[in-house]
Amino acid sequence: MSSNPTRDDFAAMLDETLGSAANGGFEGRVVKGTVTAIENDKAVIDVGLKSEGRVPLREFAAPGMPHGLSVGDEVEVFVDRVENADGEAMLSRDRARREAAWDKLENEFGEGKRVEGVIFGRVKGGFTVDLDGAVAFLPGSQVDIRPVRDVQPLMDIPQPFQILKMDRRRGNIVVSRRAVLEETRAEQRSGLIQNLKEAQIIDGVVKNITDYGAFVDLGGIDGLLHVTDMSYKRVNHPSEVIAIGDTVRVQIIRINQDTQRISLGMKQLESDPWEGVAAKYPVGAKLSGVVTNITEYGAFVELEAGIEGLVHVSEMSWTKKNVHPGKIVSTSQEVDVMVLEVDSDKRRISLGLKQAQQNPWEGFAERHPVGSFVEGEVKNATEFGLFIGLDGDVDGMVHMSDIAWGISGEDALALHRKGEQVKAVVLDVDVDKERISLGMKQLEKGAPAAAAAGSPAAATSNALRRGEVVTVTVLEVRDGGLEVQAGDDGATGFIKRSDLGRDRDEQRPDRFQVGQKLDAMVTGFDRSKKPTFSVKARQLAEEKEAVEQYGSSDAGASLGDILGAALKAQK
Repeated sequence: MSSNPTRDDFAAMLDETLGSAANGGFEGRVVKGTVTAIENDKAVIDVGLKSEGRVPLREFAAPGMPHGLSVGDEVEVFVDRVENADGEAMLSRDRARREAAWDKLENEFGEGKRVEGVIFGRVKGGFTVDLDGAVAFLPGSQVDIRPVRDVQPLMDIPQPFQILKMDRRRGNIVVSRRAVLEETRAEQRSGLIQNLKEAQIIDGVVKNITDYGAFVDLGGIDGLLHVTDMSYKRVNHPSEVIAIGDTVRVQIIRINQDTQRISLGMKQLESDPWEGVAAKYPVGAKLSGVVTNITEYGAFVELEAGIEGLVHVSEMSWTKKNVHPGKIVSTSQEVDVMVLEVDSDKRRISLGLKQAQQNPWEGFAERHPVGSFVEGEVKNATEFGLFIGLDGDVDGMVHMSDIAWGISGEDALALHRKGEQVKAVVLDVDVDKERISLGMKQLEKGAPAAAAAGSPAAATSNALRRGEVVTVTVLEVRDGGLEVQAGDDGATGFIKRSDLGRDRDEQRPDRFQVGQKLDAMVTGFDRSKKPTFSVKARQLAEEKEAVEQYGSSDAGASLGDILGAALKAQK
């Protein structure tokens, strides 16, 4: 047997030395090698394989920096292939750095640590970052807290990043610069907030203005100055008071330690105009003010800087009902108002616009006492009468029974139309209820005295006495009672629903019919001398008379017995 090694023995020894290169012992691994020569732009490196490999010098240097390699230096390289077509080992310094970087990044990502990198390129949707050999993607939204127009000043500068996610198998790494800035900012805010206290007065610079307020820089931390805290007077938009870049003195109203939000105020540094407002603006006082705002429910009137009152829509006009406030007043208009109510705690003042003007019904009553003549246009004809437009922008009503003598109310209504000019006499003015009662038939005698006392109605009215029982005829059935007339052509009056009978069932107006006759007692006269009647009062009077004449109700006889006896006696 030969003592010389065979070809198989040599292969076995080579496998033992190289770790079975054929099975990939070296391939795909990072190994250490020695620089044996530097030829042109490549370094010749021996990693212990049967052949050396060549690696470009640029892979050993940062962009724009010298490689700094010398013969004999020990370096780490990645073995891509043990032998290529030229018989040389294929080595890579970049791959070695990338593999080492991935190992390091995985550890730092697991521990939540920041990593250092350099932004070196722009790609669709963001930028590329070199993390010491590993390339990561930086989305455009993660560059800064606020949008950055020019990223050039941030490129090629080592700076910290936060790894958001990474996948080694796919070679994907996503990083964020914004997360680092926000964390740093939060740390700075926390430190600055510790030095601030509520009620502290501090100067700041207006950074941004919105519809609801302004953000003020307090020296590294922002506070919100809400529009309602800028001034005691009404501020429609913050730009009316401040501008971006203004230095303003503010007071810290509130600090929320959980959210690290700071609320600021400017008006708190001014004297409060609401102090002593109740004494300054007593109820009933008449004042002048300027309309500052108009809403669906009323208008705000400024009495002085910082003091506004509300004129509710119901207090704007005596005569214009259900009208939008904008049709009565306009913004910036100076108006006279009256103080109706003051609530200092809620900082509210209720004002009246109509109260500062004369009540038109009071004015009408002064100019046109009962019995005087008026003239006006028929504004509206209803089923129960005519509405006449009078001076002072008020209306008076002529009831159908007061239109004409000798005919029914319906026939009298048919004699007149909307828009017609008519004359009438004032029968009654109720200022509280804002009602004016007019009569047209009372003018048929021609003179005011006759209208008041010479007409058949007035004569009959004067002939009636309180407590007298008369027969009346139903002229009109209403929900509230009956319009009736005494005799055939006597005075007209009214029987209220509650006076139609003693029992509730008897108090239903719908059980009566127009033209029906019934007995009622005269209970009084209104301002226009019109009588009021009551069936109930008549019933009670008859019962009382029967009790007095035929015995008391507690003497053993029932009320039915007493009334039966009374009826028999009348027969």
